[in-house]
Amino acid sequence: MTLTLDQLNAGTPADVAHLLDGTYEHSPWIPERAAAWRPFKSLVHLKHALVQAVREGGRDAQLGLIRAHPELAGKAMVSKTLTAESTNEQGKAGLTDCTPEEFTKLLKLNADYNAKFGFPFILAVRGPRGLGLNRHEIIATFERRLGNHPDFELAECLRNIHRIAEIRLNDKFGVTPALGNEVWDWAEQLARHSDAGYAERGELTVTYLTDAHRACAHQLSLWMRSECGFDEVHTDAVGNVVGVYCGTREQAKRLLTGSHYDTVRNGGKYDGRLGILVPMACVRELHRAGRRLPFDIEVVGFAEEEGQRYKATFLGSGALTGHFDMAWLDQADADGITMRQAMQHAGLNVNDIVRLKRDPARYQGFVEVHIEQGPVLSDLDIPLGVVTSINGSVRYVGEYVGMASHAGTTPMGTRRDAATAAAELALFVERRAAAVPDLVGTMGMLEVPAGSINVVPGRCRFSLDIRATSNAVRDACASDVLAQAHAIAQRRGLHLQLEETMRAAAAPSAPAWQQRWERAVSALGLPLHHMPSGAGHDAMKLHEAMPQAMLFVRGLNAGISHNPLEAVTNDDTELVVQAFTYLLEQLALENT
Repeated sequence: MTLTLDQLNAGTPADVAHLLDGTYEHSPWIPERAAAWRPFKSLVHLKHALVQAVREGGRDAQLGLIRAHPELAGKAMVSKTLTAESTNEQGKAGLTDCTPEEFTKLLKLNADYNAKFGFPFILAVRGPRGLGLNRHEIIATFERRLGNHPDFELAECLRNIHRIAEIRLNDKFGVTPALGNEVWDWAEQLARHSDAGYAERGELTVTYLTDAHRACAHQLSLWMRSECGFDEVHTDAVGNVVGVYCGTREQAKRLLTGSHYDTVRNGGKYDGRLGILVPMACVRELHRAGRRLPFDIEVVGFAEEEGQRYKATFLGSGALTGHFDMAWLDQADADGITMRQAMQHAGLNVNDIVRLKRDPARYQGFVEVHIEQGPVLSDLDIPLGVVTSINGSVRYVGEYVGMASHAGTTPMGTRRDAATAAAELALFVERRAAAVPDLVGTMGMLEVPAGSINVVPGRCRFSLDIRATSNAVRDACASDVLAQAHAIAQRRGLHLQLEETMRAAAAPSAPAWQQRWERAVSALGLPLHHMPSGAGHDAMKLHEAMPQAMLFVRGLNAGISHNPLEAVTNDDTELVVQAFTYLLEQLALENT
């Protein structure tokens, strides 16, 4: 029989525990405590209440919960003493059909894991889509997580337990995250296209105007036309894929939304792309229902944001704000192909670029959905976060030049070591940025050209990346760092070269638009969490022309991004589609 929220809201805490039996392995205390959050307004509210019960239960109770779970392909599976839920899950993952070699490997991994952490390895084997991970994925995850810190791994086990519980609750309530599944599947299909040299290794890389990039543009256009019912679909002069779903009032201001479909090298499937696919799903639902809102919805798949092929970032969104630098056209990639040549090969007319600038007076604003690309929501066990501001950033490339000399014969006091100078600066950047909330500083590139194990480094190239929620905080940090960089050079007898390569202003969310996201999240039954974005986004370019606000979606694997481990669940994707739909409904009421 399908469970209902009314049943849970009407019963005693003991009734709630009985009705949710099996959701959390051998742990009736969790639903009993979660009953204090009643009445449950939605299934997602119930899920969050259960998560909170575990978070507030304390470390001993959490360890007990983890230890209540069986090992993967362990003794309980062999002896057939698993719970019905665990039997179903391990069976769907194929763990009951392991080869002797796989079974032996899993036994050893279980033993090594227990010896290191003192509790069993927990993995939601039905996976982010709910269909089941394969044995190769399970073993690879097992091996990777053996290297984690114990505290991190305990938290990761709890996150996987909550995912297991989420899937079991969906089964009990007869709920399928259909929209989340469809967006998730779109992302998988789009990820089949990857640049030559990376595709062969199974890596996802889509850089500006390559064959894979143009294949992605074609696929997005096809979906917009054939599946989603957009009225107008075209690829513009810089490769942006633009779809317009017309409203009922021709003179009404449009809503602009979207994100980018290019990727970093060996990146993930959701960075940028989720912000295109989610509004596409919303438009498709409107089209299927035969509904038109009072305003047009314009969804843009921005052709470039990452700056991977050419030294140009926000190329797609910058064209819409009139900030496409025509000098970029003469830049050459690693193969000597200029941007102009790449555009001509793709059939794009560079003379039309100037006409892409949007008139802000025609738009209500810009909204963007994006995977968080960080661990905050994951750590908090919250699926959605409302962005308050996109950090302002400044980047530099630099080089210390000293004197290369023999590592064995050059006394420590007379060395002019360029690498240790860069290391000293890196430690200063770390201390300076850590002293101020929401300020971050990174030296992500350190290179000793032609370095050798027995040579004191005479040169060291480095990068600097400083970001903060306000331009003033960013600039104060940058000023201190640059002063320290010069002081280090003078004290160590080095020459310093520094070049600023990028500066982007902070982009605070427009209050009215941030409030619309807040209402959407609250309507789902979720707590509100406000957070800045440390990463740059297309929204920060559109901010230069119109009001903007963003909504973040939790990522799996501690929120890692720009990495093949980047992932989202179908349930979290369903929630963000629902939140976007709610925002559209708010705007519809405001425009009537």
